Amino acid sequence: MNLINEKAIETYVKSINLKQMLIIPAILLLLSLSILAYTTYTTGAPVELGVEFKGGTAVVFDSPKTPDQLKVELQDYPVIQAREYGGTERKLVQFSPMTESEQNELIKKVNSEYTNVEIKQMGEIVSKSLQGQALRAVLLSFLGMALVVFIIFRTFVPSIAVVISAFSDIAFAAAMMNVFGIVLSLGTVAALLMIIGYSVDTDILLTTRLLKRKGELNDKIKDAMKTGLTMTATTLAAFIVLFFVSSGSYFVSSFTRIDIIRDISVVLIFGLVADLINTWMTNVGILKWYMSKRGLQEKPIERQKKRRQRA
Repeated sequence: MNLINEKAIETYVKSINLKQMLIIPAILLLLSLSILAYTTYTTGAPVELGVEFKGGTAVVFDSPKTPDQLKVELQDYPVIQAREYGGTERKLVQFSPMTESEQNELIKKVNSEYTNVEIKQMGEIVSKSLQGQALRAVLLSFLGMALVVFIIFRTFVPSIAVVISAFSDIAFAAAMMNVFGIVLSLGTVAALLMIIGYSVDTDILLTTRLLKRKGELNDKIKDAMKTGLTMTATTLAAFIVLFFVSSGSYFVSSFTRIDIIRDISVVLIFGLVADLINTWMTNVGILKWYMSKRGLQEKPIERQKKRRQRA
């Protein structure tokens, strides 16, 4: 059974021109950057920061109530998120920085109403340090990726196409974090770093097939798409399953909800969806234009002549 429709790929490659390929990714990138800019304007950061990066208080306790019920019950305090923690009835509620009086009231309330209470506080200095480390990790990973790509291909246009695609993937995933209320935590930072890897994987597959292999350009694009779409589709299916398993309590009451795994899977799903668009539209369009302009594509007539010579 073929997961990929070869005729649809062939029709797409032959009938879509550069402008048509770039219009959807361009709109998507502009929308993503607009969301990130608005979030930066309103909160001071491109994405909503979790306790690890913003500072605040994390309270862990036992309660039969759902995370949503706890959010409502503790709405007088600056709740960032509430989620399952570990298993059984263990819950974790995170709060942004509060005044000393608010914090004392919260501690008194939690200790009087819940059992097995653990209170952890994250200071502003530590949080700022983690912010810097996370930012450096993302930037160094991105710059390292760009450097490796330039070394491999040694040409500007194909290399910059890979970088643009990876940047667009991260921008879209980060924007969707804001839309769906997913805060930036150590787990979601790891997910964003993974998106760089997945993006570069498919982009290098495409660029290598087109620049290093001989043959007619459209045939090389079609072959690369069949392999790349299969890779991404299987990975995407795995993360969708991970999302449903980690969100189990929404669907089966006896299942445990694992919010951090759910958040990571959601970020990766959005990153892979963006990668499908940016690799097979943005990157394909740029490379097709580049190879046509440089005369690097083999025309069908030339290919037929070579076949006759071999025969």
